[in-house]
Amino acid sequence: MKIHEYQGKQLFAKYGVPVPKGIAAFTVDEAEAAAKKLIAETGSQVVVVKAQIHAGGRGKGGGVKVAKGGAAEARQLAEKILGMDLVTHQTGPGGQKVRRLYIEQGLDMACEMYLGAVVDRDRRRVAFMASTEGGVEIEKVAAETPDKILTVHVDPTVGLSSFQARELAFGLGLMKYGKDTVAKFVRLCAQLYDLFVKEDCSLLEINPLVVLKNGDVMALDAKINFDDNADFRHKVWSELRDDDEEDPVELQAKEAGLNYVSLDGNVGCLVNGAGLAMATMDIIKHAGEKHGVAPANFLDVGGGATQEQVTKAFAMILKSPKVKAIFVNIFGGIMKCDVIANGVVAAAKELGLEVPLVVRLEGTNVELGRKILTESGLAIEPASTMADGAAKIVKAVSQQSKGGAA
Repeated sequence: MKIHEYQGKQLFAKYGVPVPKGIAAFTVDEAEAAAKKLIAETGSQVVVVKAQIHAGGRGKGGGVKVAKGGAAEARQLAEKILGMDLVTHQTGPGGQKVRRLYIEQGLDMACEMYLGAVVDRDRRRVAFMASTEGGVEIEKVAAETPDKILTVHVDPTVGLSSFQARELAFGLGLMKYGKDTVAKFVRLCAQLYDLFVKEDCSLLEINPLVVLKNGDVMALDAKINFDDNADFRHKVWSELRDDDEEDPVELQAKEAGLNYVSLDGNVGCLVNGAGLAMATMDIIKHAGEKHGVAPANFLDVGGGATQEQVTKAFAMILKSPKVKAIFVNIFGGIMKCDVIANGVVAAAKELGLEVPLVVRLEGTNVELGRKILTESGLAIEPASTMADGAAKIVKAVSQQSKGGAA
């Protein structure tokens, strides 16, 4: 689960991490009022108008602008940014509509850095990463100059040690700003680790983390992702969620108790079990690589799904305009093949089946499931194996593409 920058900074402030003064705004009038308030509090005419979307690269996309002319200029910038479709390297070509702004005080910076924390699943520890290349996409730094990224791994039994934070500080060259700046950086790292663990984060980034001209260390940005598996421990997360930034189908799936992730392909997948779902996507990608065929979603209906859940899952797949064919791949263990078959038939009849459907069933009640599909009157093509199913789904999509082109 992702949250906005301003929400992340509110969380930072809760744990004592220094952040600039800022106010969230949902309208142009609110943005102007926020700018006036910040100018009155700080005595500086400089404010920053920031688009709030769940994507990085906002500055390059035109979503972060500095207003040096006071509240009037801040209003003009807010009028341009609010409502725009902001395109960044993380949004895709369609961009993301800006519905919220964050108005923040301007600061005199001596340097910009990058600081992040992420769960390293190979090491089974939280990894803290830092770089002198602040304000730059960390992926670009990792690809082009990996030697500029400093990393320490935190032992969960003792937490982040002061010497590890000092190691990062010295590697960033903070000693040139004085011992107090190093001490402030060490304290900030400890606060961030505390936040990361207690709030069940999967990712935390500050880009840039800045040293001000007076030697203070401050988080100029905040990117936080939560581990969805811990949502039962954090009831407040529901208040932080911005449905406008979420995939509506993924939200619908979550409410239905299904595991769904949208992808960029053209084959809808309905599978039971995460492992089989991953294997199904792999074999479709492999079989369709030379034909422009790829999975359009990850969808695991689980082992105990009801007919109603299966119907909802099928309906979600059919709603997507990019889906040109559907592959149902079921191994019935706990999940029974007849339940899947009834759900598929019910959804197809209710919504209308206008794309090819390939079904591979194996396991519990497989004969009954196949009988239900055969007697449904629907144009369903059976598959004997995963490879057979993948070949048939690729052929179906290819034929549709040729038909559309003709």
